[in-house]
Amino acid sequence: MKGKNLQIDSQGRLRHFLSISGLNRQLLTEILDTAESFAGITEQTVKKVPLLRGKTIVNLFFEASTRTRTTFELAAKRLSADVLNINITQSSASKGETLLDTLRNIEAMHVDMFVVRHAESGAAHFIASHVEPHTSVINAGDGRHSHPTQAMLDMFTIRRVKGPDFGRLRVAIVGDVLHSRVARSQIHALNLLNTGEVRIVAPKTLIPAFAESLGVKVFHDLRAGIQDVDVIIMLRLQHERMKGALLPSEHEYYELFGLTEKKIDQASPDAIVMHPGPINRGVEMDSEVADGPRSVILQQVTHGIAVRMAVMSMAMRSKQEGDG
Repeated sequence: MKGKNLQIDSQGRLRHFLSISGLNRQLLTEILDTAESFAGITEQTVKKVPLLRGKTIVNLFFEASTRTRTTFELAAKRLSADVLNINITQSSASKGETLLDTLRNIEAMHVDMFVVRHAESGAAHFIASHVEPHTSVINAGDGRHSHPTQAMLDMFTIRRVKGPDFGRLRVAIVGDVLHSRVARSQIHALNLLNTGEVRIVAPKTLIPAFAESLGVKVFHDLRAGIQDVDVIIMLRLQHERMKGALLPSEHEYYELFGLTEKKIDQASPDAIVMHPGPINRGVEMDSEVADGPRSVILQQVTHGIAVRMAVMSMAMRSKQEGDG
């Protein structure tokens, strides 16, 4: 299988999880429903189910991460899998070994799944196109392209707080949309779930040229962009991916696009605030907002475990049941 169908098997089940693009509403809903079944496990005395007992999952992170790697590791362990964390900075890859050679050598140890985070867009797709048929690949973020599990934990958080009917919701994604793999995945997911209205709010320099084609409304004024919205998703300023002076200063950005208690009054009275993390406090939002009653940021982190358990179990189920 090639292209977007690489992640779906012949029965329409999840084979790899590489991007939201190429999936359908039914699969996204199945991920959310499966995550719901795992959500209560964290409250149990024994926080484990035996679904992936005997399976080996490798966290292959070429980029630094705390929340994503930790929640993937916890998710795998709660599914009773064996987990191997590869420190790329201390691996042969740092000595010049190619990505494919690194993959082949680890695969020779008979692993069942790779969770991949890489600075290059398309790296997860590349790995998925070269693994053995019994091996699954989960994209934990690749360059500026995609971060599908983050998008799904965001959708899960929205559904838990606002209910299953996305059609009645207005959602605003605010900040560095241009460099955000999370924003791209969120937009695809929101549209697949038939969200009533999806907005992006940012300076012109941080909006992709093809933005309208993604099925969003574009705003360059924060107050107008969050007017009457039900969900506000703030994005991190990704200085490490910026080339040139896209912003005059962080101070000016905060004055225009930083979320404060005063500005949030433009949104619906019961609007929630989200952020994929890490937060630049005093740049993207005030601490009063980040830690306030509207914030569901820590809930996002908690829900990330259940969503990643869902994705892992669904991808491995496809392998265990056979590809048609």
